[in-house]
Amino acid sequence: MPKHLIQAGILGVGSYLPERILTNKDLENMVDTSDEWISTRTGIKERRIAEPSQSTSDLAVIAGRRALEHAGVKAEELDLIILSSCSKDMPIPAGACLVQDELGAHHAGAFDLEAGCSGFIYSLAIAAQFIATEAMKRILVIGAEALSKVLNWEDRNTCVLFGDGAGAVVMGPVGDDEGVLASKLSAEGAGWGHLYIPAGGSKMPADPITVEQKLHTVHMNGKEVFRYAVKVMEEESLNLLKAAGMGLADIDLLIPHQANIRIIEHAAKKLSVPMDKVVVNLDKYGNTSAASIPIALDEAVKTGRVKYGDRVLMVAFGAGLTSAGVILKWNLREGEK
Repeated sequence: MPKHLIQAGILGVGSYLPERILTNKDLENMVDTSDEWISTRTGIKERRIAEPSQSTSDLAVIAGRRALEHAGVKAEELDLIILSSCSKDMPIPAGACLVQDELGAHHAGAFDLEAGCSGFIYSLAIAAQFIATEAMKRILVIGAEALSKVLNWEDRNTCVLFGDGAGAVVMGPVGDDEGVLASKLSAEGAGWGHLYIPAGGSKMPADPITVEQKLHTVHMNGKEVFRYAVKVMEEESLNLLKAAGMGLADIDLLIPHQANIRIIEHAAKKLSVPMDKVVVNLDKYGNTSAASIPIALDEAVKTGRVKYGDRVLMVAFGAGLTSAGVILKWNLREGEK
């Protein structure tokens, strides 16, 4: 074991959004809803939808390649690939193995992690531990979803919320005062039934009846998920700040899970973070679950909203019910790979 832990940080970022755009106006012709109803209650205006031929691993591969390119790291240099998704290609094998093969990362281990919309932060925190102990040096962490494949497009309470996409980061060792400063992973398993897909697993194997009743699609108790979200977004953030020895004023940028603008605004208000320090893109992409934070991070990096030395708070909640957060001191300088 090393005499001291190595700081882990992000060496490169990348994302991918499918080309097809589905607007709220389009949804008005599909279910009993309206642009005004969706916009007012969620802040979503449109979302991206994968092509019929595109699977979750296809989206993940593109985002992963872009992150590797940004980091200046070759696929064969990777030690591990972690893919977080709740809409993976198939039950077996792990989607990360499909990504590993397609990228040519033949020296890397690969596994999937499922923690709902919190999955990317879970994966990032785990990757940081491998790097901190010098067990690994280069890890590709991906959040990817093709949720359009597992939605009931007759259920207006769920189909209007979600979108498809992927985001990725390459993680590796950074300077002593950089990278991951604190992380927190939590769960409230008693709430599992508030957001789940009932059928298709060992508890309720798929059969003609489950398919007919659309039990292989997302079911959500929106009221309870909202209640959980507004509670944990604040609590997780405050716990993280305490662990990092920081105060609210120390945060330069908040990147929350992109699920609902009311949840984001509530969290920002409770944390005394002005909205100009909050990354919001759910109006364009909807809720992309495990992909939402890495997509938002990539946009923030590419548009210059994240600068060297910035302290970035990322916090999420999701099915499980789970929540997770991480505080980073940004270690990339402008123009660096």
